[in-house]
Amino acid sequence: MKSFLAKISLFIIILTLISACNSIKRVKDGELLLVKNNLIVNDEKSNDVDALSQMYQKPNSRFLNYPLRLNIYNLAGENPDSVFNAWINRDPKRYERLKRRYSNKQIREMTNYKRGFNNWLKKTGEAPVIIDDRKTKKTTNRLKVYYQNKGFFNATANYKITPSEKEKRASIDYTVNTGNPYIIDSLQVTIKSRDLDSIYNLSKNKSFIKVGKQFNTGDFYNERERLTVLFRNSGIYNFQLNSIKPTVGLDTINKDYDLAVALKINNLQVRQNDSIVEKEYKVHKIKKVNIYTDYTYENSKKTYIDSVTYKNYTIYSNDKLRFRPKAITDAIFINPGEIYRDNDRTLTYKHISNLRTFKYPNIQYQYENDSLTDLVTNIYLTPRKKFSLGFDIDITHSNIQDYGFSFSTSLISRNVFRGAETLEISARGTLGASKDVADSEDQFFNISEIGADIKLNFPRFFFPFNTERIIPKYMLPTTVVSLGTSVQQNIGLDRQNFTGLIRYNWTPSKKNSFSFELFNLQFIRNLNASNYFNVYQSSYDRLNAVALSSDYIDDDASLNIASGETDAFIADVVSNDYPVTDSELSTVLSVAQRQFRLTQDNLIASSKINFTHNNKESLSDNNFYQFRTELELAGNLLSTIASTANLQKNDRGKYKLFGVPYSQYVKTEFDFIKHWELSGKRDVLAFRTFFGIAIPYGNSDNIPFARSYFGGGSNDNRAWSAYQLGPGRSASILDFNEANLKITSNVEYRFDLFGSFKGALFADAGNIWNVFDDIEDEDRKFNGLESLQDIALGTGFGLRYDFSFFVLRFDVGFKTYDPAYELGNRWFKDYNFGNAVYNIGINYPF
Repeated sequence: MKSFLAKISLFIIILTLISACNSIKRVKDGELLLVKNNLIVNDEKSNDVDALSQMYQKPNSRFLNYPLRLNIYNLAGENPDSVFNAWINRDPKRYERLKRRYSNKQIREMTNYKRGFNNWLKKTGEAPVIIDDRKTKKTTNRLKVYYQNKGFFNATANYKITPSEKEKRASIDYTVNTGNPYIIDSLQVTIKSRDLDSIYNLSKNKSFIKVGKQFNTGDFYNERERLTVLFRNSGIYNFQLNSIKPTVGLDTINKDYDLAVALKINNLQVRQNDSIVEKEYKVHKIKKVNIYTDYTYENSKKTYIDSVTYKNYTIYSNDKLRFRPKAITDAIFINPGEIYRDNDRTLTYKHISNLRTFKYPNIQYQYENDSLTDLVTNIYLTPRKKFSLGFDIDITHSNIQDYGFSFSTSLISRNVFRGAETLEISARGTLGASKDVADSEDQFFNISEIGADIKLNFPRFFFPFNTERIIPKYMLPTTVVSLGTSVQQNIGLDRQNFTGLIRYNWTPSKKNSFSFELFNLQFIRNLNASNYFNVYQSSYDRLNAVALSSDYIDDDASLNIASGETDAFIADVVSNDYPVTDSELSTVLSVAQRQFRLTQDNLIASSKINFTHNNKESLSDNNFYQFRTELELAGNLLSTIASTANLQKNDRGKYKLFGVPYSQYVKTEFDFIKHWELSGKRDVLAFRTFFGIAIPYGNSDNIPFARSYFGGGSNDNRAWSAYQLGPGRSASILDFNEANLKITSNVEYRFDLFGSFKGALFADAGNIWNVFDDIEDEDRKFNGLESLQDIALGTGFGLRYDFSFFVLRFDVGFKTYDPAYELGNRWFKDYNFGNAVYNIGINYPF
């Protein structure tokens, strides 16, 4: 009932706010507020985004069909100073009362505050768009030119202002009659340079300008860009865009709608003294490449004392050369003896920056002596500092840790083995607080963690044999070797963690990237497994409830964790030494299985390959898609060792290495993201779908907790908290719910509100299940297509603030379809603010 009254109250407040706003408050007599633009092309309504973008005036933006920003603007006073003064002067004694309470300065500050708030309303809001005849005529002419540029040379355009039934409002109808399009009937190409002519003829089939194609000005722009890129990557170092002169024979425009097009490419125009001289474009070759490895402005005039020649490159240094020549030349794509190419320079910039050893390089070209075609390339490299030290401090919070203060420091050493390698050594520590349910007198700061990592980056593949033929250097091959360890005390199960990694990365193209982990080792050891029931409170509550109902303990008592009474009760029930009902036995077995799973030590040795394709062109590109897939195999190498070395087995028949059963499984994931920009605005429709499955086999009956899936959270299904969704229809009875199969899809509509504030409406669907493992609970298992009816649905809305370099996100998710309830009773069961989940996140979830 309270939830219903809250909804009604909120609805009434919103209606009152909307009704109190007057959209035409700032529209003067004789003016008309623009409410809609209509484009009619050849008697049919058009939604051509490019054509609609030609309009100089557009209606005020709307949020859910409501002019929110317009009404925010209307809340501002036209003259806030006069309003404030009138309020003071309305009562002769009011000013005296203010003077007795405040100083003259404070009273002036009241005026300034009123003025500042008023300006904020205007800046945040949006002034009413008043129909302007001059801008309307400019739009009409612009539409005419737009269609003429598409080949409709006889296009005509008109407009009509249609008043609305509502006061002081109107729409504008733009009417365009295109006529018939003109077609390119002939194309004549004239190129003065013989070298340019040869290059053009090799790729003329890729031309944007073709006979039989409808005339389009955009094709001419695209062809000029294509030819400029082609020539400058085919040896024409000094080619200029303005040398390309496409022309249309206007005198050929006739009733047959045919056009004669001429494409002329002139020679280079250069100034000599007071005259302009024409020079024929020629193919340029790279004669020499000089590399200066320690260039600074201070030593630019000094004589280089050390130099070496390696593969036709000459490398200079002001001091003894600190780099192996191959480490430098592997990042250079400008090769002596080859023709000039813009792409080679771009690749060189990118690869040198990727070394993380030099600042952004400076690449210059000059002619050798009096030659007009031979170029000398000078590459100036400025090294970064040999060592750099960093510090970081964070405040953390997690399900186990109430408060935490973490610090970290890192030392970076560059050019470790004279091959532009980077060594990074880091250390971290945490001091935190967590309430222990077993100890009411524990101190506030009772958590500590310390860890260290060492990581070595190679700007090439560190491999026993040469891989350049398979993965050439333009793919940016890199190798990462890392080792890490950490120790946690009084947090959870007091965990020791050791990791080791050998990873290879390469980028075949701008859109594709690969990552291959040859070896990924993780060893997890729990030092305080007896603390399990202090950490996982829900497991303790379920066990304690059975102990109470079965009279194992008195009604006013609880199982004592510290004395081991919880473990003793489980042992008594499992061994049938203490009788319980079948339902109670099932609960105890479930708790015991969960306890074993989360307290067992883990040894994971795996290999993994990851592929990502992303066709996003830039940060502002809102029409793109991304696809990622991953395959991981774990335990196969250790299984080979176990069978040949005859390793010992535990009481469950699993091989042990270093006293720990190793994990064996296969895991694969597919992740697809698609963004659409809507109606030429900044509004974006974002979609994501994910499928992941991990199948245990051989030495494992289940997936390690560190490799399992969970549902819920700020980047998943936002109507459930992290780890609180699923598995299946099992009603989320555990503290940390996880499983080995996950299916999820998300859709989100993102739109501008005002200023840097953004809004979003979203729907998240998905769940996790157990499959092919040792879980027997049918509510948690995936049983084919019928289990898809257990997919949870959460809907909601979000508010975001864009700080340019990151986005602060606040989302509210409502449980719309909850599989924890019985079939037929799952829709809108907890659809209210009281059961909503409030998420705070950084940047967009997908």
